[in-house]
Amino acid sequence: MKKGKIVIVDDELSMVEFLSNMLIQDGYQVESTTDGKQAIDLVRANSPDIVISDIKMSPLNGLQILKQVKQINPEINVIMITAFGSIEGAVGAVKDGAYDYITKPFKIENIRSVIKRALSTRRLITRDESIQAELKEKYGFSNIIGRSEKMREIYGVIKKLSKSSSTVLIYGESGTGKELVARAIHFNSIRSNKPFVSVNCGALPESLLESELFGHEKGSFTGAISTKEGLFETANHGSFFLDEIGETTTPIQVKLLRVLQEREIKRVGGIKNISVDVRVIAATSKDLKEEIKQKNFREDLYYRLNVIPLYLPPLRERREDIPLLANHFLSKYVKNQNSSVREISPEAMDLLSDYDWPGNVRELENIIENIVTLTENKVILKQDLSGKLGPKTGLAADKEEKRDQTQTQVLPEDEKPFKEKTAEFEKELINQALESAQGNISRAARELKITRQDLQYKIKKYKLI
Repeated sequence: MKKGKIVIVDDELSMVEFLSNMLIQDGYQVESTTDGKQAIDLVRANSPDIVISDIKMSPLNGLQILKQVKQINPEINVIMITAFGSIEGAVGAVKDGAYDYITKPFKIENIRSVIKRALSTRRLITRDESIQAELKEKYGFSNIIGRSEKMREIYGVIKKLSKSSSTVLIYGESGTGKELVARAIHFNSIRSNKPFVSVNCGALPESLLESELFGHEKGSFTGAISTKEGLFETANHGSFFLDEIGETTTPIQVKLLRVLQEREIKRVGGIKNISVDVRVIAATSKDLKEEIKQKNFREDLYYRLNVIPLYLPPLRERREDIPLLANHFLSKYVKNQNSSVREISPEAMDLLSDYDWPGNVRELENIIENIVTLTENKVILKQDLSGKLGPKTGLAADKEEKRDQTQTQVLPEDEKPFKEKTAEFEKELINQALESAQGNISRAARELKITRQDLQYKIKKYKLI
C-alpha cells in the first residue's frame, strides 16, 4: 500500500535518482523530472501530496514552481532543497507557502522526517480569490452526501455554525468523514477566506507534534537550525482542525488548553507569548468521557472542546444514504479514470445497502474505486462485490435468514417457476406492509426491515402503485 504521492524536481539527475529510489523503497508513489515545466505537468496529472523541489534551477526555478503548485492546489506541501549558502532564499520560500526546506548535503533521516511531518499536516492557505471560490465549492454542503434525517440534522448544525467561531468537537467512527465536515464548517463560515490547517494528532510522536503545533526557536533542540512558525500561527484568523484529539499526551493537552483559554502559544524553546486567533475544530473516534475516567484525557480540556458537539453516525445507521454515496463515488471515479462503467445493478445495490460497513464511507469509496478500476463491464454486478465485503452481519444476516425460512416454509408445491413463486410472495408481503403503513413508504420499509430505496425499487418493479 502506497504511503503518499510525491513529485521530485531537481536539475541534478543524480539527486533525482537518489531521492526517487529511496522514497520508492520507503513505499511512496514517486514521479520525478529534471525539468520544472514537466514537474508542473506531473503535479496536474498526479495530484501529489508533496512536491520536493530544488530552488536554483532554470528556466523555471523552485520559487516559480512553488507559486504554480499552490495555484493548482494550495493543499500540496512543497519542500525546498537548497545549498547551505542559499538558506535565505529557502526561508523566503517558507514565508511564501513552502512547507519546509532542507539544506544540501542532508542526512537521509532528516528528509524522511520532514516528509512524514508534511504528510501528517496539511496547510491550506487561500489568498487567491479564484482558488477561494473553487475551495468553497469543493467543500460545500453538496459534497457531504446524504438525505437521511441524521444527515439533515448535521447540515442544520453546520449552517448555524457559519455565523460563529465556537469550538466544535466532532465524534464519529473512523471513516465517517470527520475532516470533510470540519472543512465544510470552515468554508461556510465567516473565516472561509482565511487559512484552514489540519493535523492528525495520532500520526506524530509527542516531540514532533509539539514543534508542529507551536513552532520552535533556533537551537531549541538538535536539528532546529532556524526558527520555525507553528501551525497555530499559520492558522491565525482561520480554522485549525485537530484530528484524533484523543491520541494526544497530557503535556500537549495542557498546551492546547492554554490556546483555548488564553488564545496564545509559546514556541518550543521560546520565552514570549504569541497571540493567536483561531477557531478550533477537534475530532475523535474515542469515547473521551471514558478516556477521562481512565486518566488519559484532561476533563478541563474536554469541556473547552465540547462547546458544540457534533456526532457523525456510522453508515449502518443511515443506510438510506448508501445508494446516494455509491453513485456519487461511481461518478467520481468513472470521470477520473475514464472508465466504461455506467451504473450499479439493483442486485449489487441491494448487497451494498445490506452490508454493515465497519469502515464506513471510506470503505465504501475504496470498494467502488477498486471495482471501477478493475472491471471492464458497463454495469457493476453482484458478483463484482464477491470477496470485497466482509461476513454478513446485522441487517444482511437477518434478511438472509428470513429469506431462507420463507422459502422453505411457505412456497406451495405447484407448477409455477421458482422465481415467479418468490416474486408473488414478495409482492404479497409488500402489499401487506403498505396497507399496514397506510401507504407511507418509509414506515413500510421499516416494517419490512429494508431500505426505502429498496422498497421504492420493488414497488416500481412489481407496479404496485
